[in-house]
Amino acid sequence: MTEARGSAGSGGRAHTRYASGTPCWVSLMAHGLTATQDFYSALFGWEYRPGPHQLGPYARALLHGEQVAGIGQLPPDRHLPVAWTPYLASDDVDSTAESVRLCGGTIGVGPLDAGDAGRLAIGSDPAGAVFGLWQAARHLGTGVTGVPGTPAWNELRTFEAAGVVKFYETVFGHERDTGADADADHITLKLAGRPVAGIRGMGNTLPRDRGSHWLTSFQVTDADDALRRVRDLGGQVLTPVQDDPRGRVATVADPEGAVFSVIELRG
Repeated sequence: MTEARGSAGSGGRAHTRYASGTPCWVSLMAHGLTATQDFYSALFGWEYRPGPHQLGPYARALLHGEQVAGIGQLPPDRHLPVAWTPYLASDDVDSTAESVRLCGGTIGVGPLDAGDAGRLAIGSDPAGAVFGLWQAARHLGTGVTGVPGTPAWNELRTFEAAGVVKFYETVFGHERDTGADADADHITLKLAGRPVAGIRGMGNTLPRDRGSHWLTSFQVTDADDALRRVRDLGGQVLTPVQDDPRGRVATVADPEGAVFSVIELRG
């Protein structure tokens, strides 16, 4: 993503257009829109702005006046998993969607216009992990990063990293970096030499009820305090705080079961 000129709010990095293949937005579809918004508002300090109306009941979460994520309401007759979905930037969603299909993935929604905000599609990779595609028009994506309450990282959790990395390399132009730990089934995806996402092979520890899935991490000031607030707000702690090369991280779920991570980044 490219640096924007101008203010980013309270010390964060503001962005203009995201390079193709870069995670640029995260969105959650839930059953109880108001209750879900209240949970994340209390946890991250988010405020909300409605729209775009083409997506039905939907709101964009704001932090310091900048858009950071989206929360929408699932139709009552749609019994779909409640999950955070990362969107990868595309210069041409229709062309990228076709590449997804040709490389063994599927497109379940779109491509379709979201008013003057942009054009989107929702698909899955050959292992079944769901992601979105976003072709920006007026809405460029997450407006600020690098401060608590903003998306910090997206990682694909799958059975075997090597089994799907070729898909992301071919469709999005990602480069792979296996890192120094040859024993860990982990690949960092890069664009122009810059890390943008990760793929972690979990083998038999991959949750059977979830299968392959993308996991979004949100930055927090204090991971232990964030876990206390998650519990107090009706969520669940799935894994305790652990040390990670990037900081102190824990996996949690909101009251409807949407799984995400909180990370206290290293200084």
